Amino acid sequence: MPSLEEELFPSTPGKFKIDRSHSMNRQFHRCFASTSTMFLWALFLIALTASYLSFQSFVDSGSKYFTASWGGLQWEKQVRVSSQIRRSGGMSVLVTGGAGFVGTHVSLALKRRGDGVVGLDNFNNYYDPSLKKARRALLDSHGIFVVEGDINDSRMLEKLFDIVAFTHVMHLAAQAGVRYAMENPNSYVHSNIAGLVSLLEACKSANPQPSIVWASSSSVYGLNEKVPFSESDRTDQPASLYAATKKAGEEITHTYNHIYGLSITGLRFFTVYGPWGRPDMAYFSFTRNILQGKPIKIYRGKNRVDLARDFTYIDDIVKGCLGSLDTSGKSTGSGGKKRGPAPYRIFNLGNTSPVTVPTLVSILERYLKTKAKRSLVDMPGNGDVPFTHANISLARSELGYKPTTDLQTGLKKFVRWYLSYYGYNHGKPVN
Repeated sequence: MPSLEEELFPSTPGKFKIDRSHSMNRQFHRCFASTSTMFLWALFLIALTASYLSFQSFVDSGSKYFTASWGGLQWEKQVRVSSQIRRSGGMSVLVTGGAGFVGTHVSLALKRRGDGVVGLDNFNNYYDPSLKKARRALLDSHGIFVVEGDINDSRMLEKLFDIVAFTHVMHLAAQAGVRYAMENPNSYVHSNIAGLVSLLEACKSANPQPSIVWASSSSVYGLNEKVPFSESDRTDQPASLYAATKKAGEEITHTYNHIYGLSITGLRFFTVYGPWGRPDMAYFSFTRNILQGKPIKIYRGKNRVDLARDFTYIDDIVKGCLGSLDTSGKSTGSGGKKRGPAPYRIFNLGNTSPVTVPTLVSILERYLKTKAKRSLVDMPGNGDVPFTHANISLARSELGYKPTTDLQTGLKKFVRWYLSYYGYNHGKPVN
């Protein structure tokens, strides 16, 4: 039987005899052939378009992958090497906020004793990013790799836990600062609440689940007037958004401990200071302004009462962090399901010796050999509290925590670092 094509288009056109009696048939065949051809072309164009879109999507996703700050074989190798444990009974720790003030010191201390450490930091511009990059260079010189990424990036967190079976997480990443919350409140929700949940989700799904130690804050005591502050005191009167997000973090971590069996320890830090510190802290900005001959604002509370803080030197905070990691106990979940109760703890980490802000300035004046231009100002309603004072008896009994650095000694070490880092005094010793 001749094909449709042969019937419509004969091989010898001049010899084809038209049959008038079948004209309707031929018109029908011609119409059908035209419609079929168009339909086939339409299908072809649809397939071509779909292929192009799929290819474009692949290119776009590939571009995002290759331009991302994490991923790739070399990146994975750096993560693995950095996480290697070099002591018997050691741990492998993911330190979020790894290029931050406390994160840098904790990471170095863990590495020195032979634990595996991988840092994670987003290097935001809340304060001068160059300081964080200098800390990263310091960590790198000690074999500690800091991943650049956002704590809310669930794919990145999943990848990290796929590469390394972290035994512990030291969660220090957060949007810090009380006053900045009035300028950029969303950053606190993004980092301190959403970021915490993202991390807990990754930890609960990891196998094995790591134990978690995380930084809460003495700010949760808010408007409490009872001193010293104890872990059993009420914390439902936050004075700032920052404090509220840290209080929310304590409630959220309790939930994940209860439902998923995550071992969680919260640490309420009291005004941490020292070398490589945060430029937004008062002692840091006071030092800068005194050296530059600029006036400094010293806030006073009600009835012109001097503000006081329980200043805690960084080395003492690090001891508390390591003690918390060492005594954290194991998480009890697997595959996101709880198998039994897991530890849930909260500790104050302070110095137990509050010092007034004017006294702090006097100590700095002595070490900097320069008089400060003081400007006394009533404390504005920006969320700051008039005093902090830690009761550390629980941390002392459970962690063996014992601060040993007073403010004069700690500030002397800070000033020595500051003068050296910023090129003042050509590194001459501080008397």
